[in-house]
Amino acid sequence: MNILVTGATAGFGEAIAKYLLQAGHTVIATGRRADRLDALATQHKGLHTHVLDVSDRASVAATFDWAEQTVGPIDVLVNNAGLALGLEPGDRADLDDWETMIDTNVKGLVYCTRRALPGMVERNHGWVINLGSTAGTYPYPGGNVYGATKAFVHQFSVGLRSDLAGKNVHVASIEPGLGGGTEFSNTRFKGDDAKAAKVYEGTQPLQAEDIAATVGWLLSLPEHVNVNAIELMPTCQAPGPLVVVRNG
Repeated sequence: MNILVTGATAGFGEAIAKYLLQAGHTVIATGRRADRLDALATQHKGLHTHVLDVSDRASVAATFDWAEQTVGPIDVLVNNAGLALGLEPGDRADLDDWETMIDTNVKGLVYCTRRALPGMVERNHGWVINLGSTAGTYPYPGGNVYGATKAFVHQFSVGLRSDLAGKNVHVASIEPGLGGGTEFSNTRFKGDDAKAAKVYEGTQPLQAEDIAATVGWLLSLPEHVNVNAIELMPTCQAPGPLVVVRNG
């Protein structure tokens, strides 16, 4: 199948692109960092790459046009591009950080999905696999806008399936919990490696390869099966009790 992966220059996206390429699919790895894409193409024979900023509608249109001209119709879109910025409470958060998360996690996902869907519906065949997060279900202090964007991913995914009932176009939301071995926390804390490392201290978090294998499993299912959402956590993590603040 022809598969386009967004945010493939590191972390989950890179692992997903590699996994699917090794499984014999035609993979287009996209992302903003041209140097990382060039390195991936050099390391992995047969991998197609293209620079893409998902928050830019023109970049999305140009990338999909190029991909379809190069490899043919896109069978699978993996909406992986996304990020968290900051962990401050809402009254102290950076509004620019909030806007960047919304532009990438929500608008970028919407732009790519809207571009891919018409062809899938016309062919009655396709997969849209969205990377959500348990942060969209279980709030935590400082998760405010990041969690809200991931709640959007879940609701958008099930809403699309409602639109697509009766068609063989699959939509799934993969919603991981604590995930390590990626740039996620380094990005959230704007390059503070020590602060990022503290997040994973004493834990065995999910790895990018676990998410890649989950994507591969979804694509292995019979065509009449749609998995609406998959929530994953490492065994060191679990949902916690509601917070109650008591006076006195």
